[in-house]
Amino acid sequence: MPTFVDQTKIEVQAGKGGDGMVAFRHEKYVPNGGPAGGDGGRGGSIIFVADTGLRTLMDFRYRRKFKADNGENGRIKSQYGRGAKDLYLKVPVGTTVYDFNTGEVIGDLVENKQELVVAHGGRGGRGNIHFANSVNTAPEIAENGEPGENRVLRLELKMLADVGLVGFPSVGKSTLLSVVTKAKPKIAAYSFTTLTPNLGMVILPDGRDFSMADLPGLIEGASQGVGLGIQFLRHIERTKVILHLVSMDPNNGREALEDYKTIRKELASYDADLSDKRELIVATQMDIPGADEKLAEFKKALEKDGINEPVYAISSVTHKGVETLMQNTADLVEEVEKQKAAEKPVEKQKTREYKYAAPKKNEFTVEKVGEHEFIVKGDSLERLVQMTNLDHQDGIMRLARKLKNLGVDDALRAKGAVDGDDVAIGDFNFEFVQ
Repeated sequence: MPTFVDQTKIEVQAGKGGDGMVAFRHEKYVPNGGPAGGDGGRGGSIIFVADTGLRTLMDFRYRRKFKADNGENGRIKSQYGRGAKDLYLKVPVGTTVYDFNTGEVIGDLVENKQELVVAHGGRGGRGNIHFANSVNTAPEIAENGEPGENRVLRLELKMLADVGLVGFPSVGKSTLLSVVTKAKPKIAAYSFTTLTPNLGMVILPDGRDFSMADLPGLIEGASQGVGLGIQFLRHIERTKVILHLVSMDPNNGREALEDYKTIRKELASYDADLSDKRELIVATQMDIPGADEKLAEFKKALEKDGINEPVYAISSVTHKGVETLMQNTADLVEEVEKQKAAEKPVEKQKTREYKYAAPKKNEFTVEKVGEHEFIVKGDSLERLVQMTNLDHQDGIMRLARKLKNLGVDDALRAKGAVDGDDVAIGDFNFEFVQ
């Protein structure tokens, strides 16, 4: 059985755009020549694709960095460079993608083959065919390709099960799942019987079906991180219906009502929405002698506590009551689905969704870091410098004009910069001149 990985951290680096080309026409029958440098190709993006064939985030456990290819540089004779292929990475259905540093949700992959762009490739730089004008008919100006987006992501898998089995350890969740589905969970008698969530499909004789997951046994304090339960409470978030299993074993030394209330409290402490989920109360292990008496006491205690819900008595060993429970569970799943559909019309899922906050244009700061040293910081400004081809004088002069127009020169003067001072913008260093 593969290790279950439901959270991981990875880094993605989209491809850089290809550099624009500085080139000129030299054909025999073109008397005036002219610029002929093509644009660079777009860098490859990194795209997640939801795949029902995957059950865990195991593929990302040992490989943590993914990089897409860069775009091809522009060519002579006004030929554009080739764009790079996007890099597609498969993730399990139910994966939520967060920005690791900000905690922002980038996207949620809840449908098979749904796609999410997590890092956008940089656009190709423009070649010198774009910079000719009446004053400069032969410009030696070209842009470098735009850097690809680099992000650190946190991936979190929340299993997409219609029905979640909750309850204390060893109440029979895994056994019930193995009886009603083809899932083969490992079952043993120790505090945390289920170390990983197991998922299976229930197919009823009338043709209806739903997915069911047994989730690790919770204990008191799980929502605050006690035991293993907290690691798997997130998987309950997506379920439509909860089957709350309570053991009727008279020899387990626990009060059934207290078990029930403790689990309810843990669900509410983790997320108030969980306590609002529809549930069926299931009394398990009814094949054990003395279970009937404990069930009668449990029902009385529920009524006394103001809980007037039906209790489904089952034995996964003899299969008694299991079929009725599954039929009623299917009914409740349908009811919840209809209710959700009425509350919010289902919108057609976009093939691709992408959240990207572009850097605020032209915002920058100037910091004095030494007697004659200054650093200018600003995402938009640093990107401008990265995309400037500094191999040609025309490119350097164009950058100087842009920096002046954006107010960088004035800001440096205001901070006390004088002729000869060193200024750094990203990796670009230059000498300040009044």
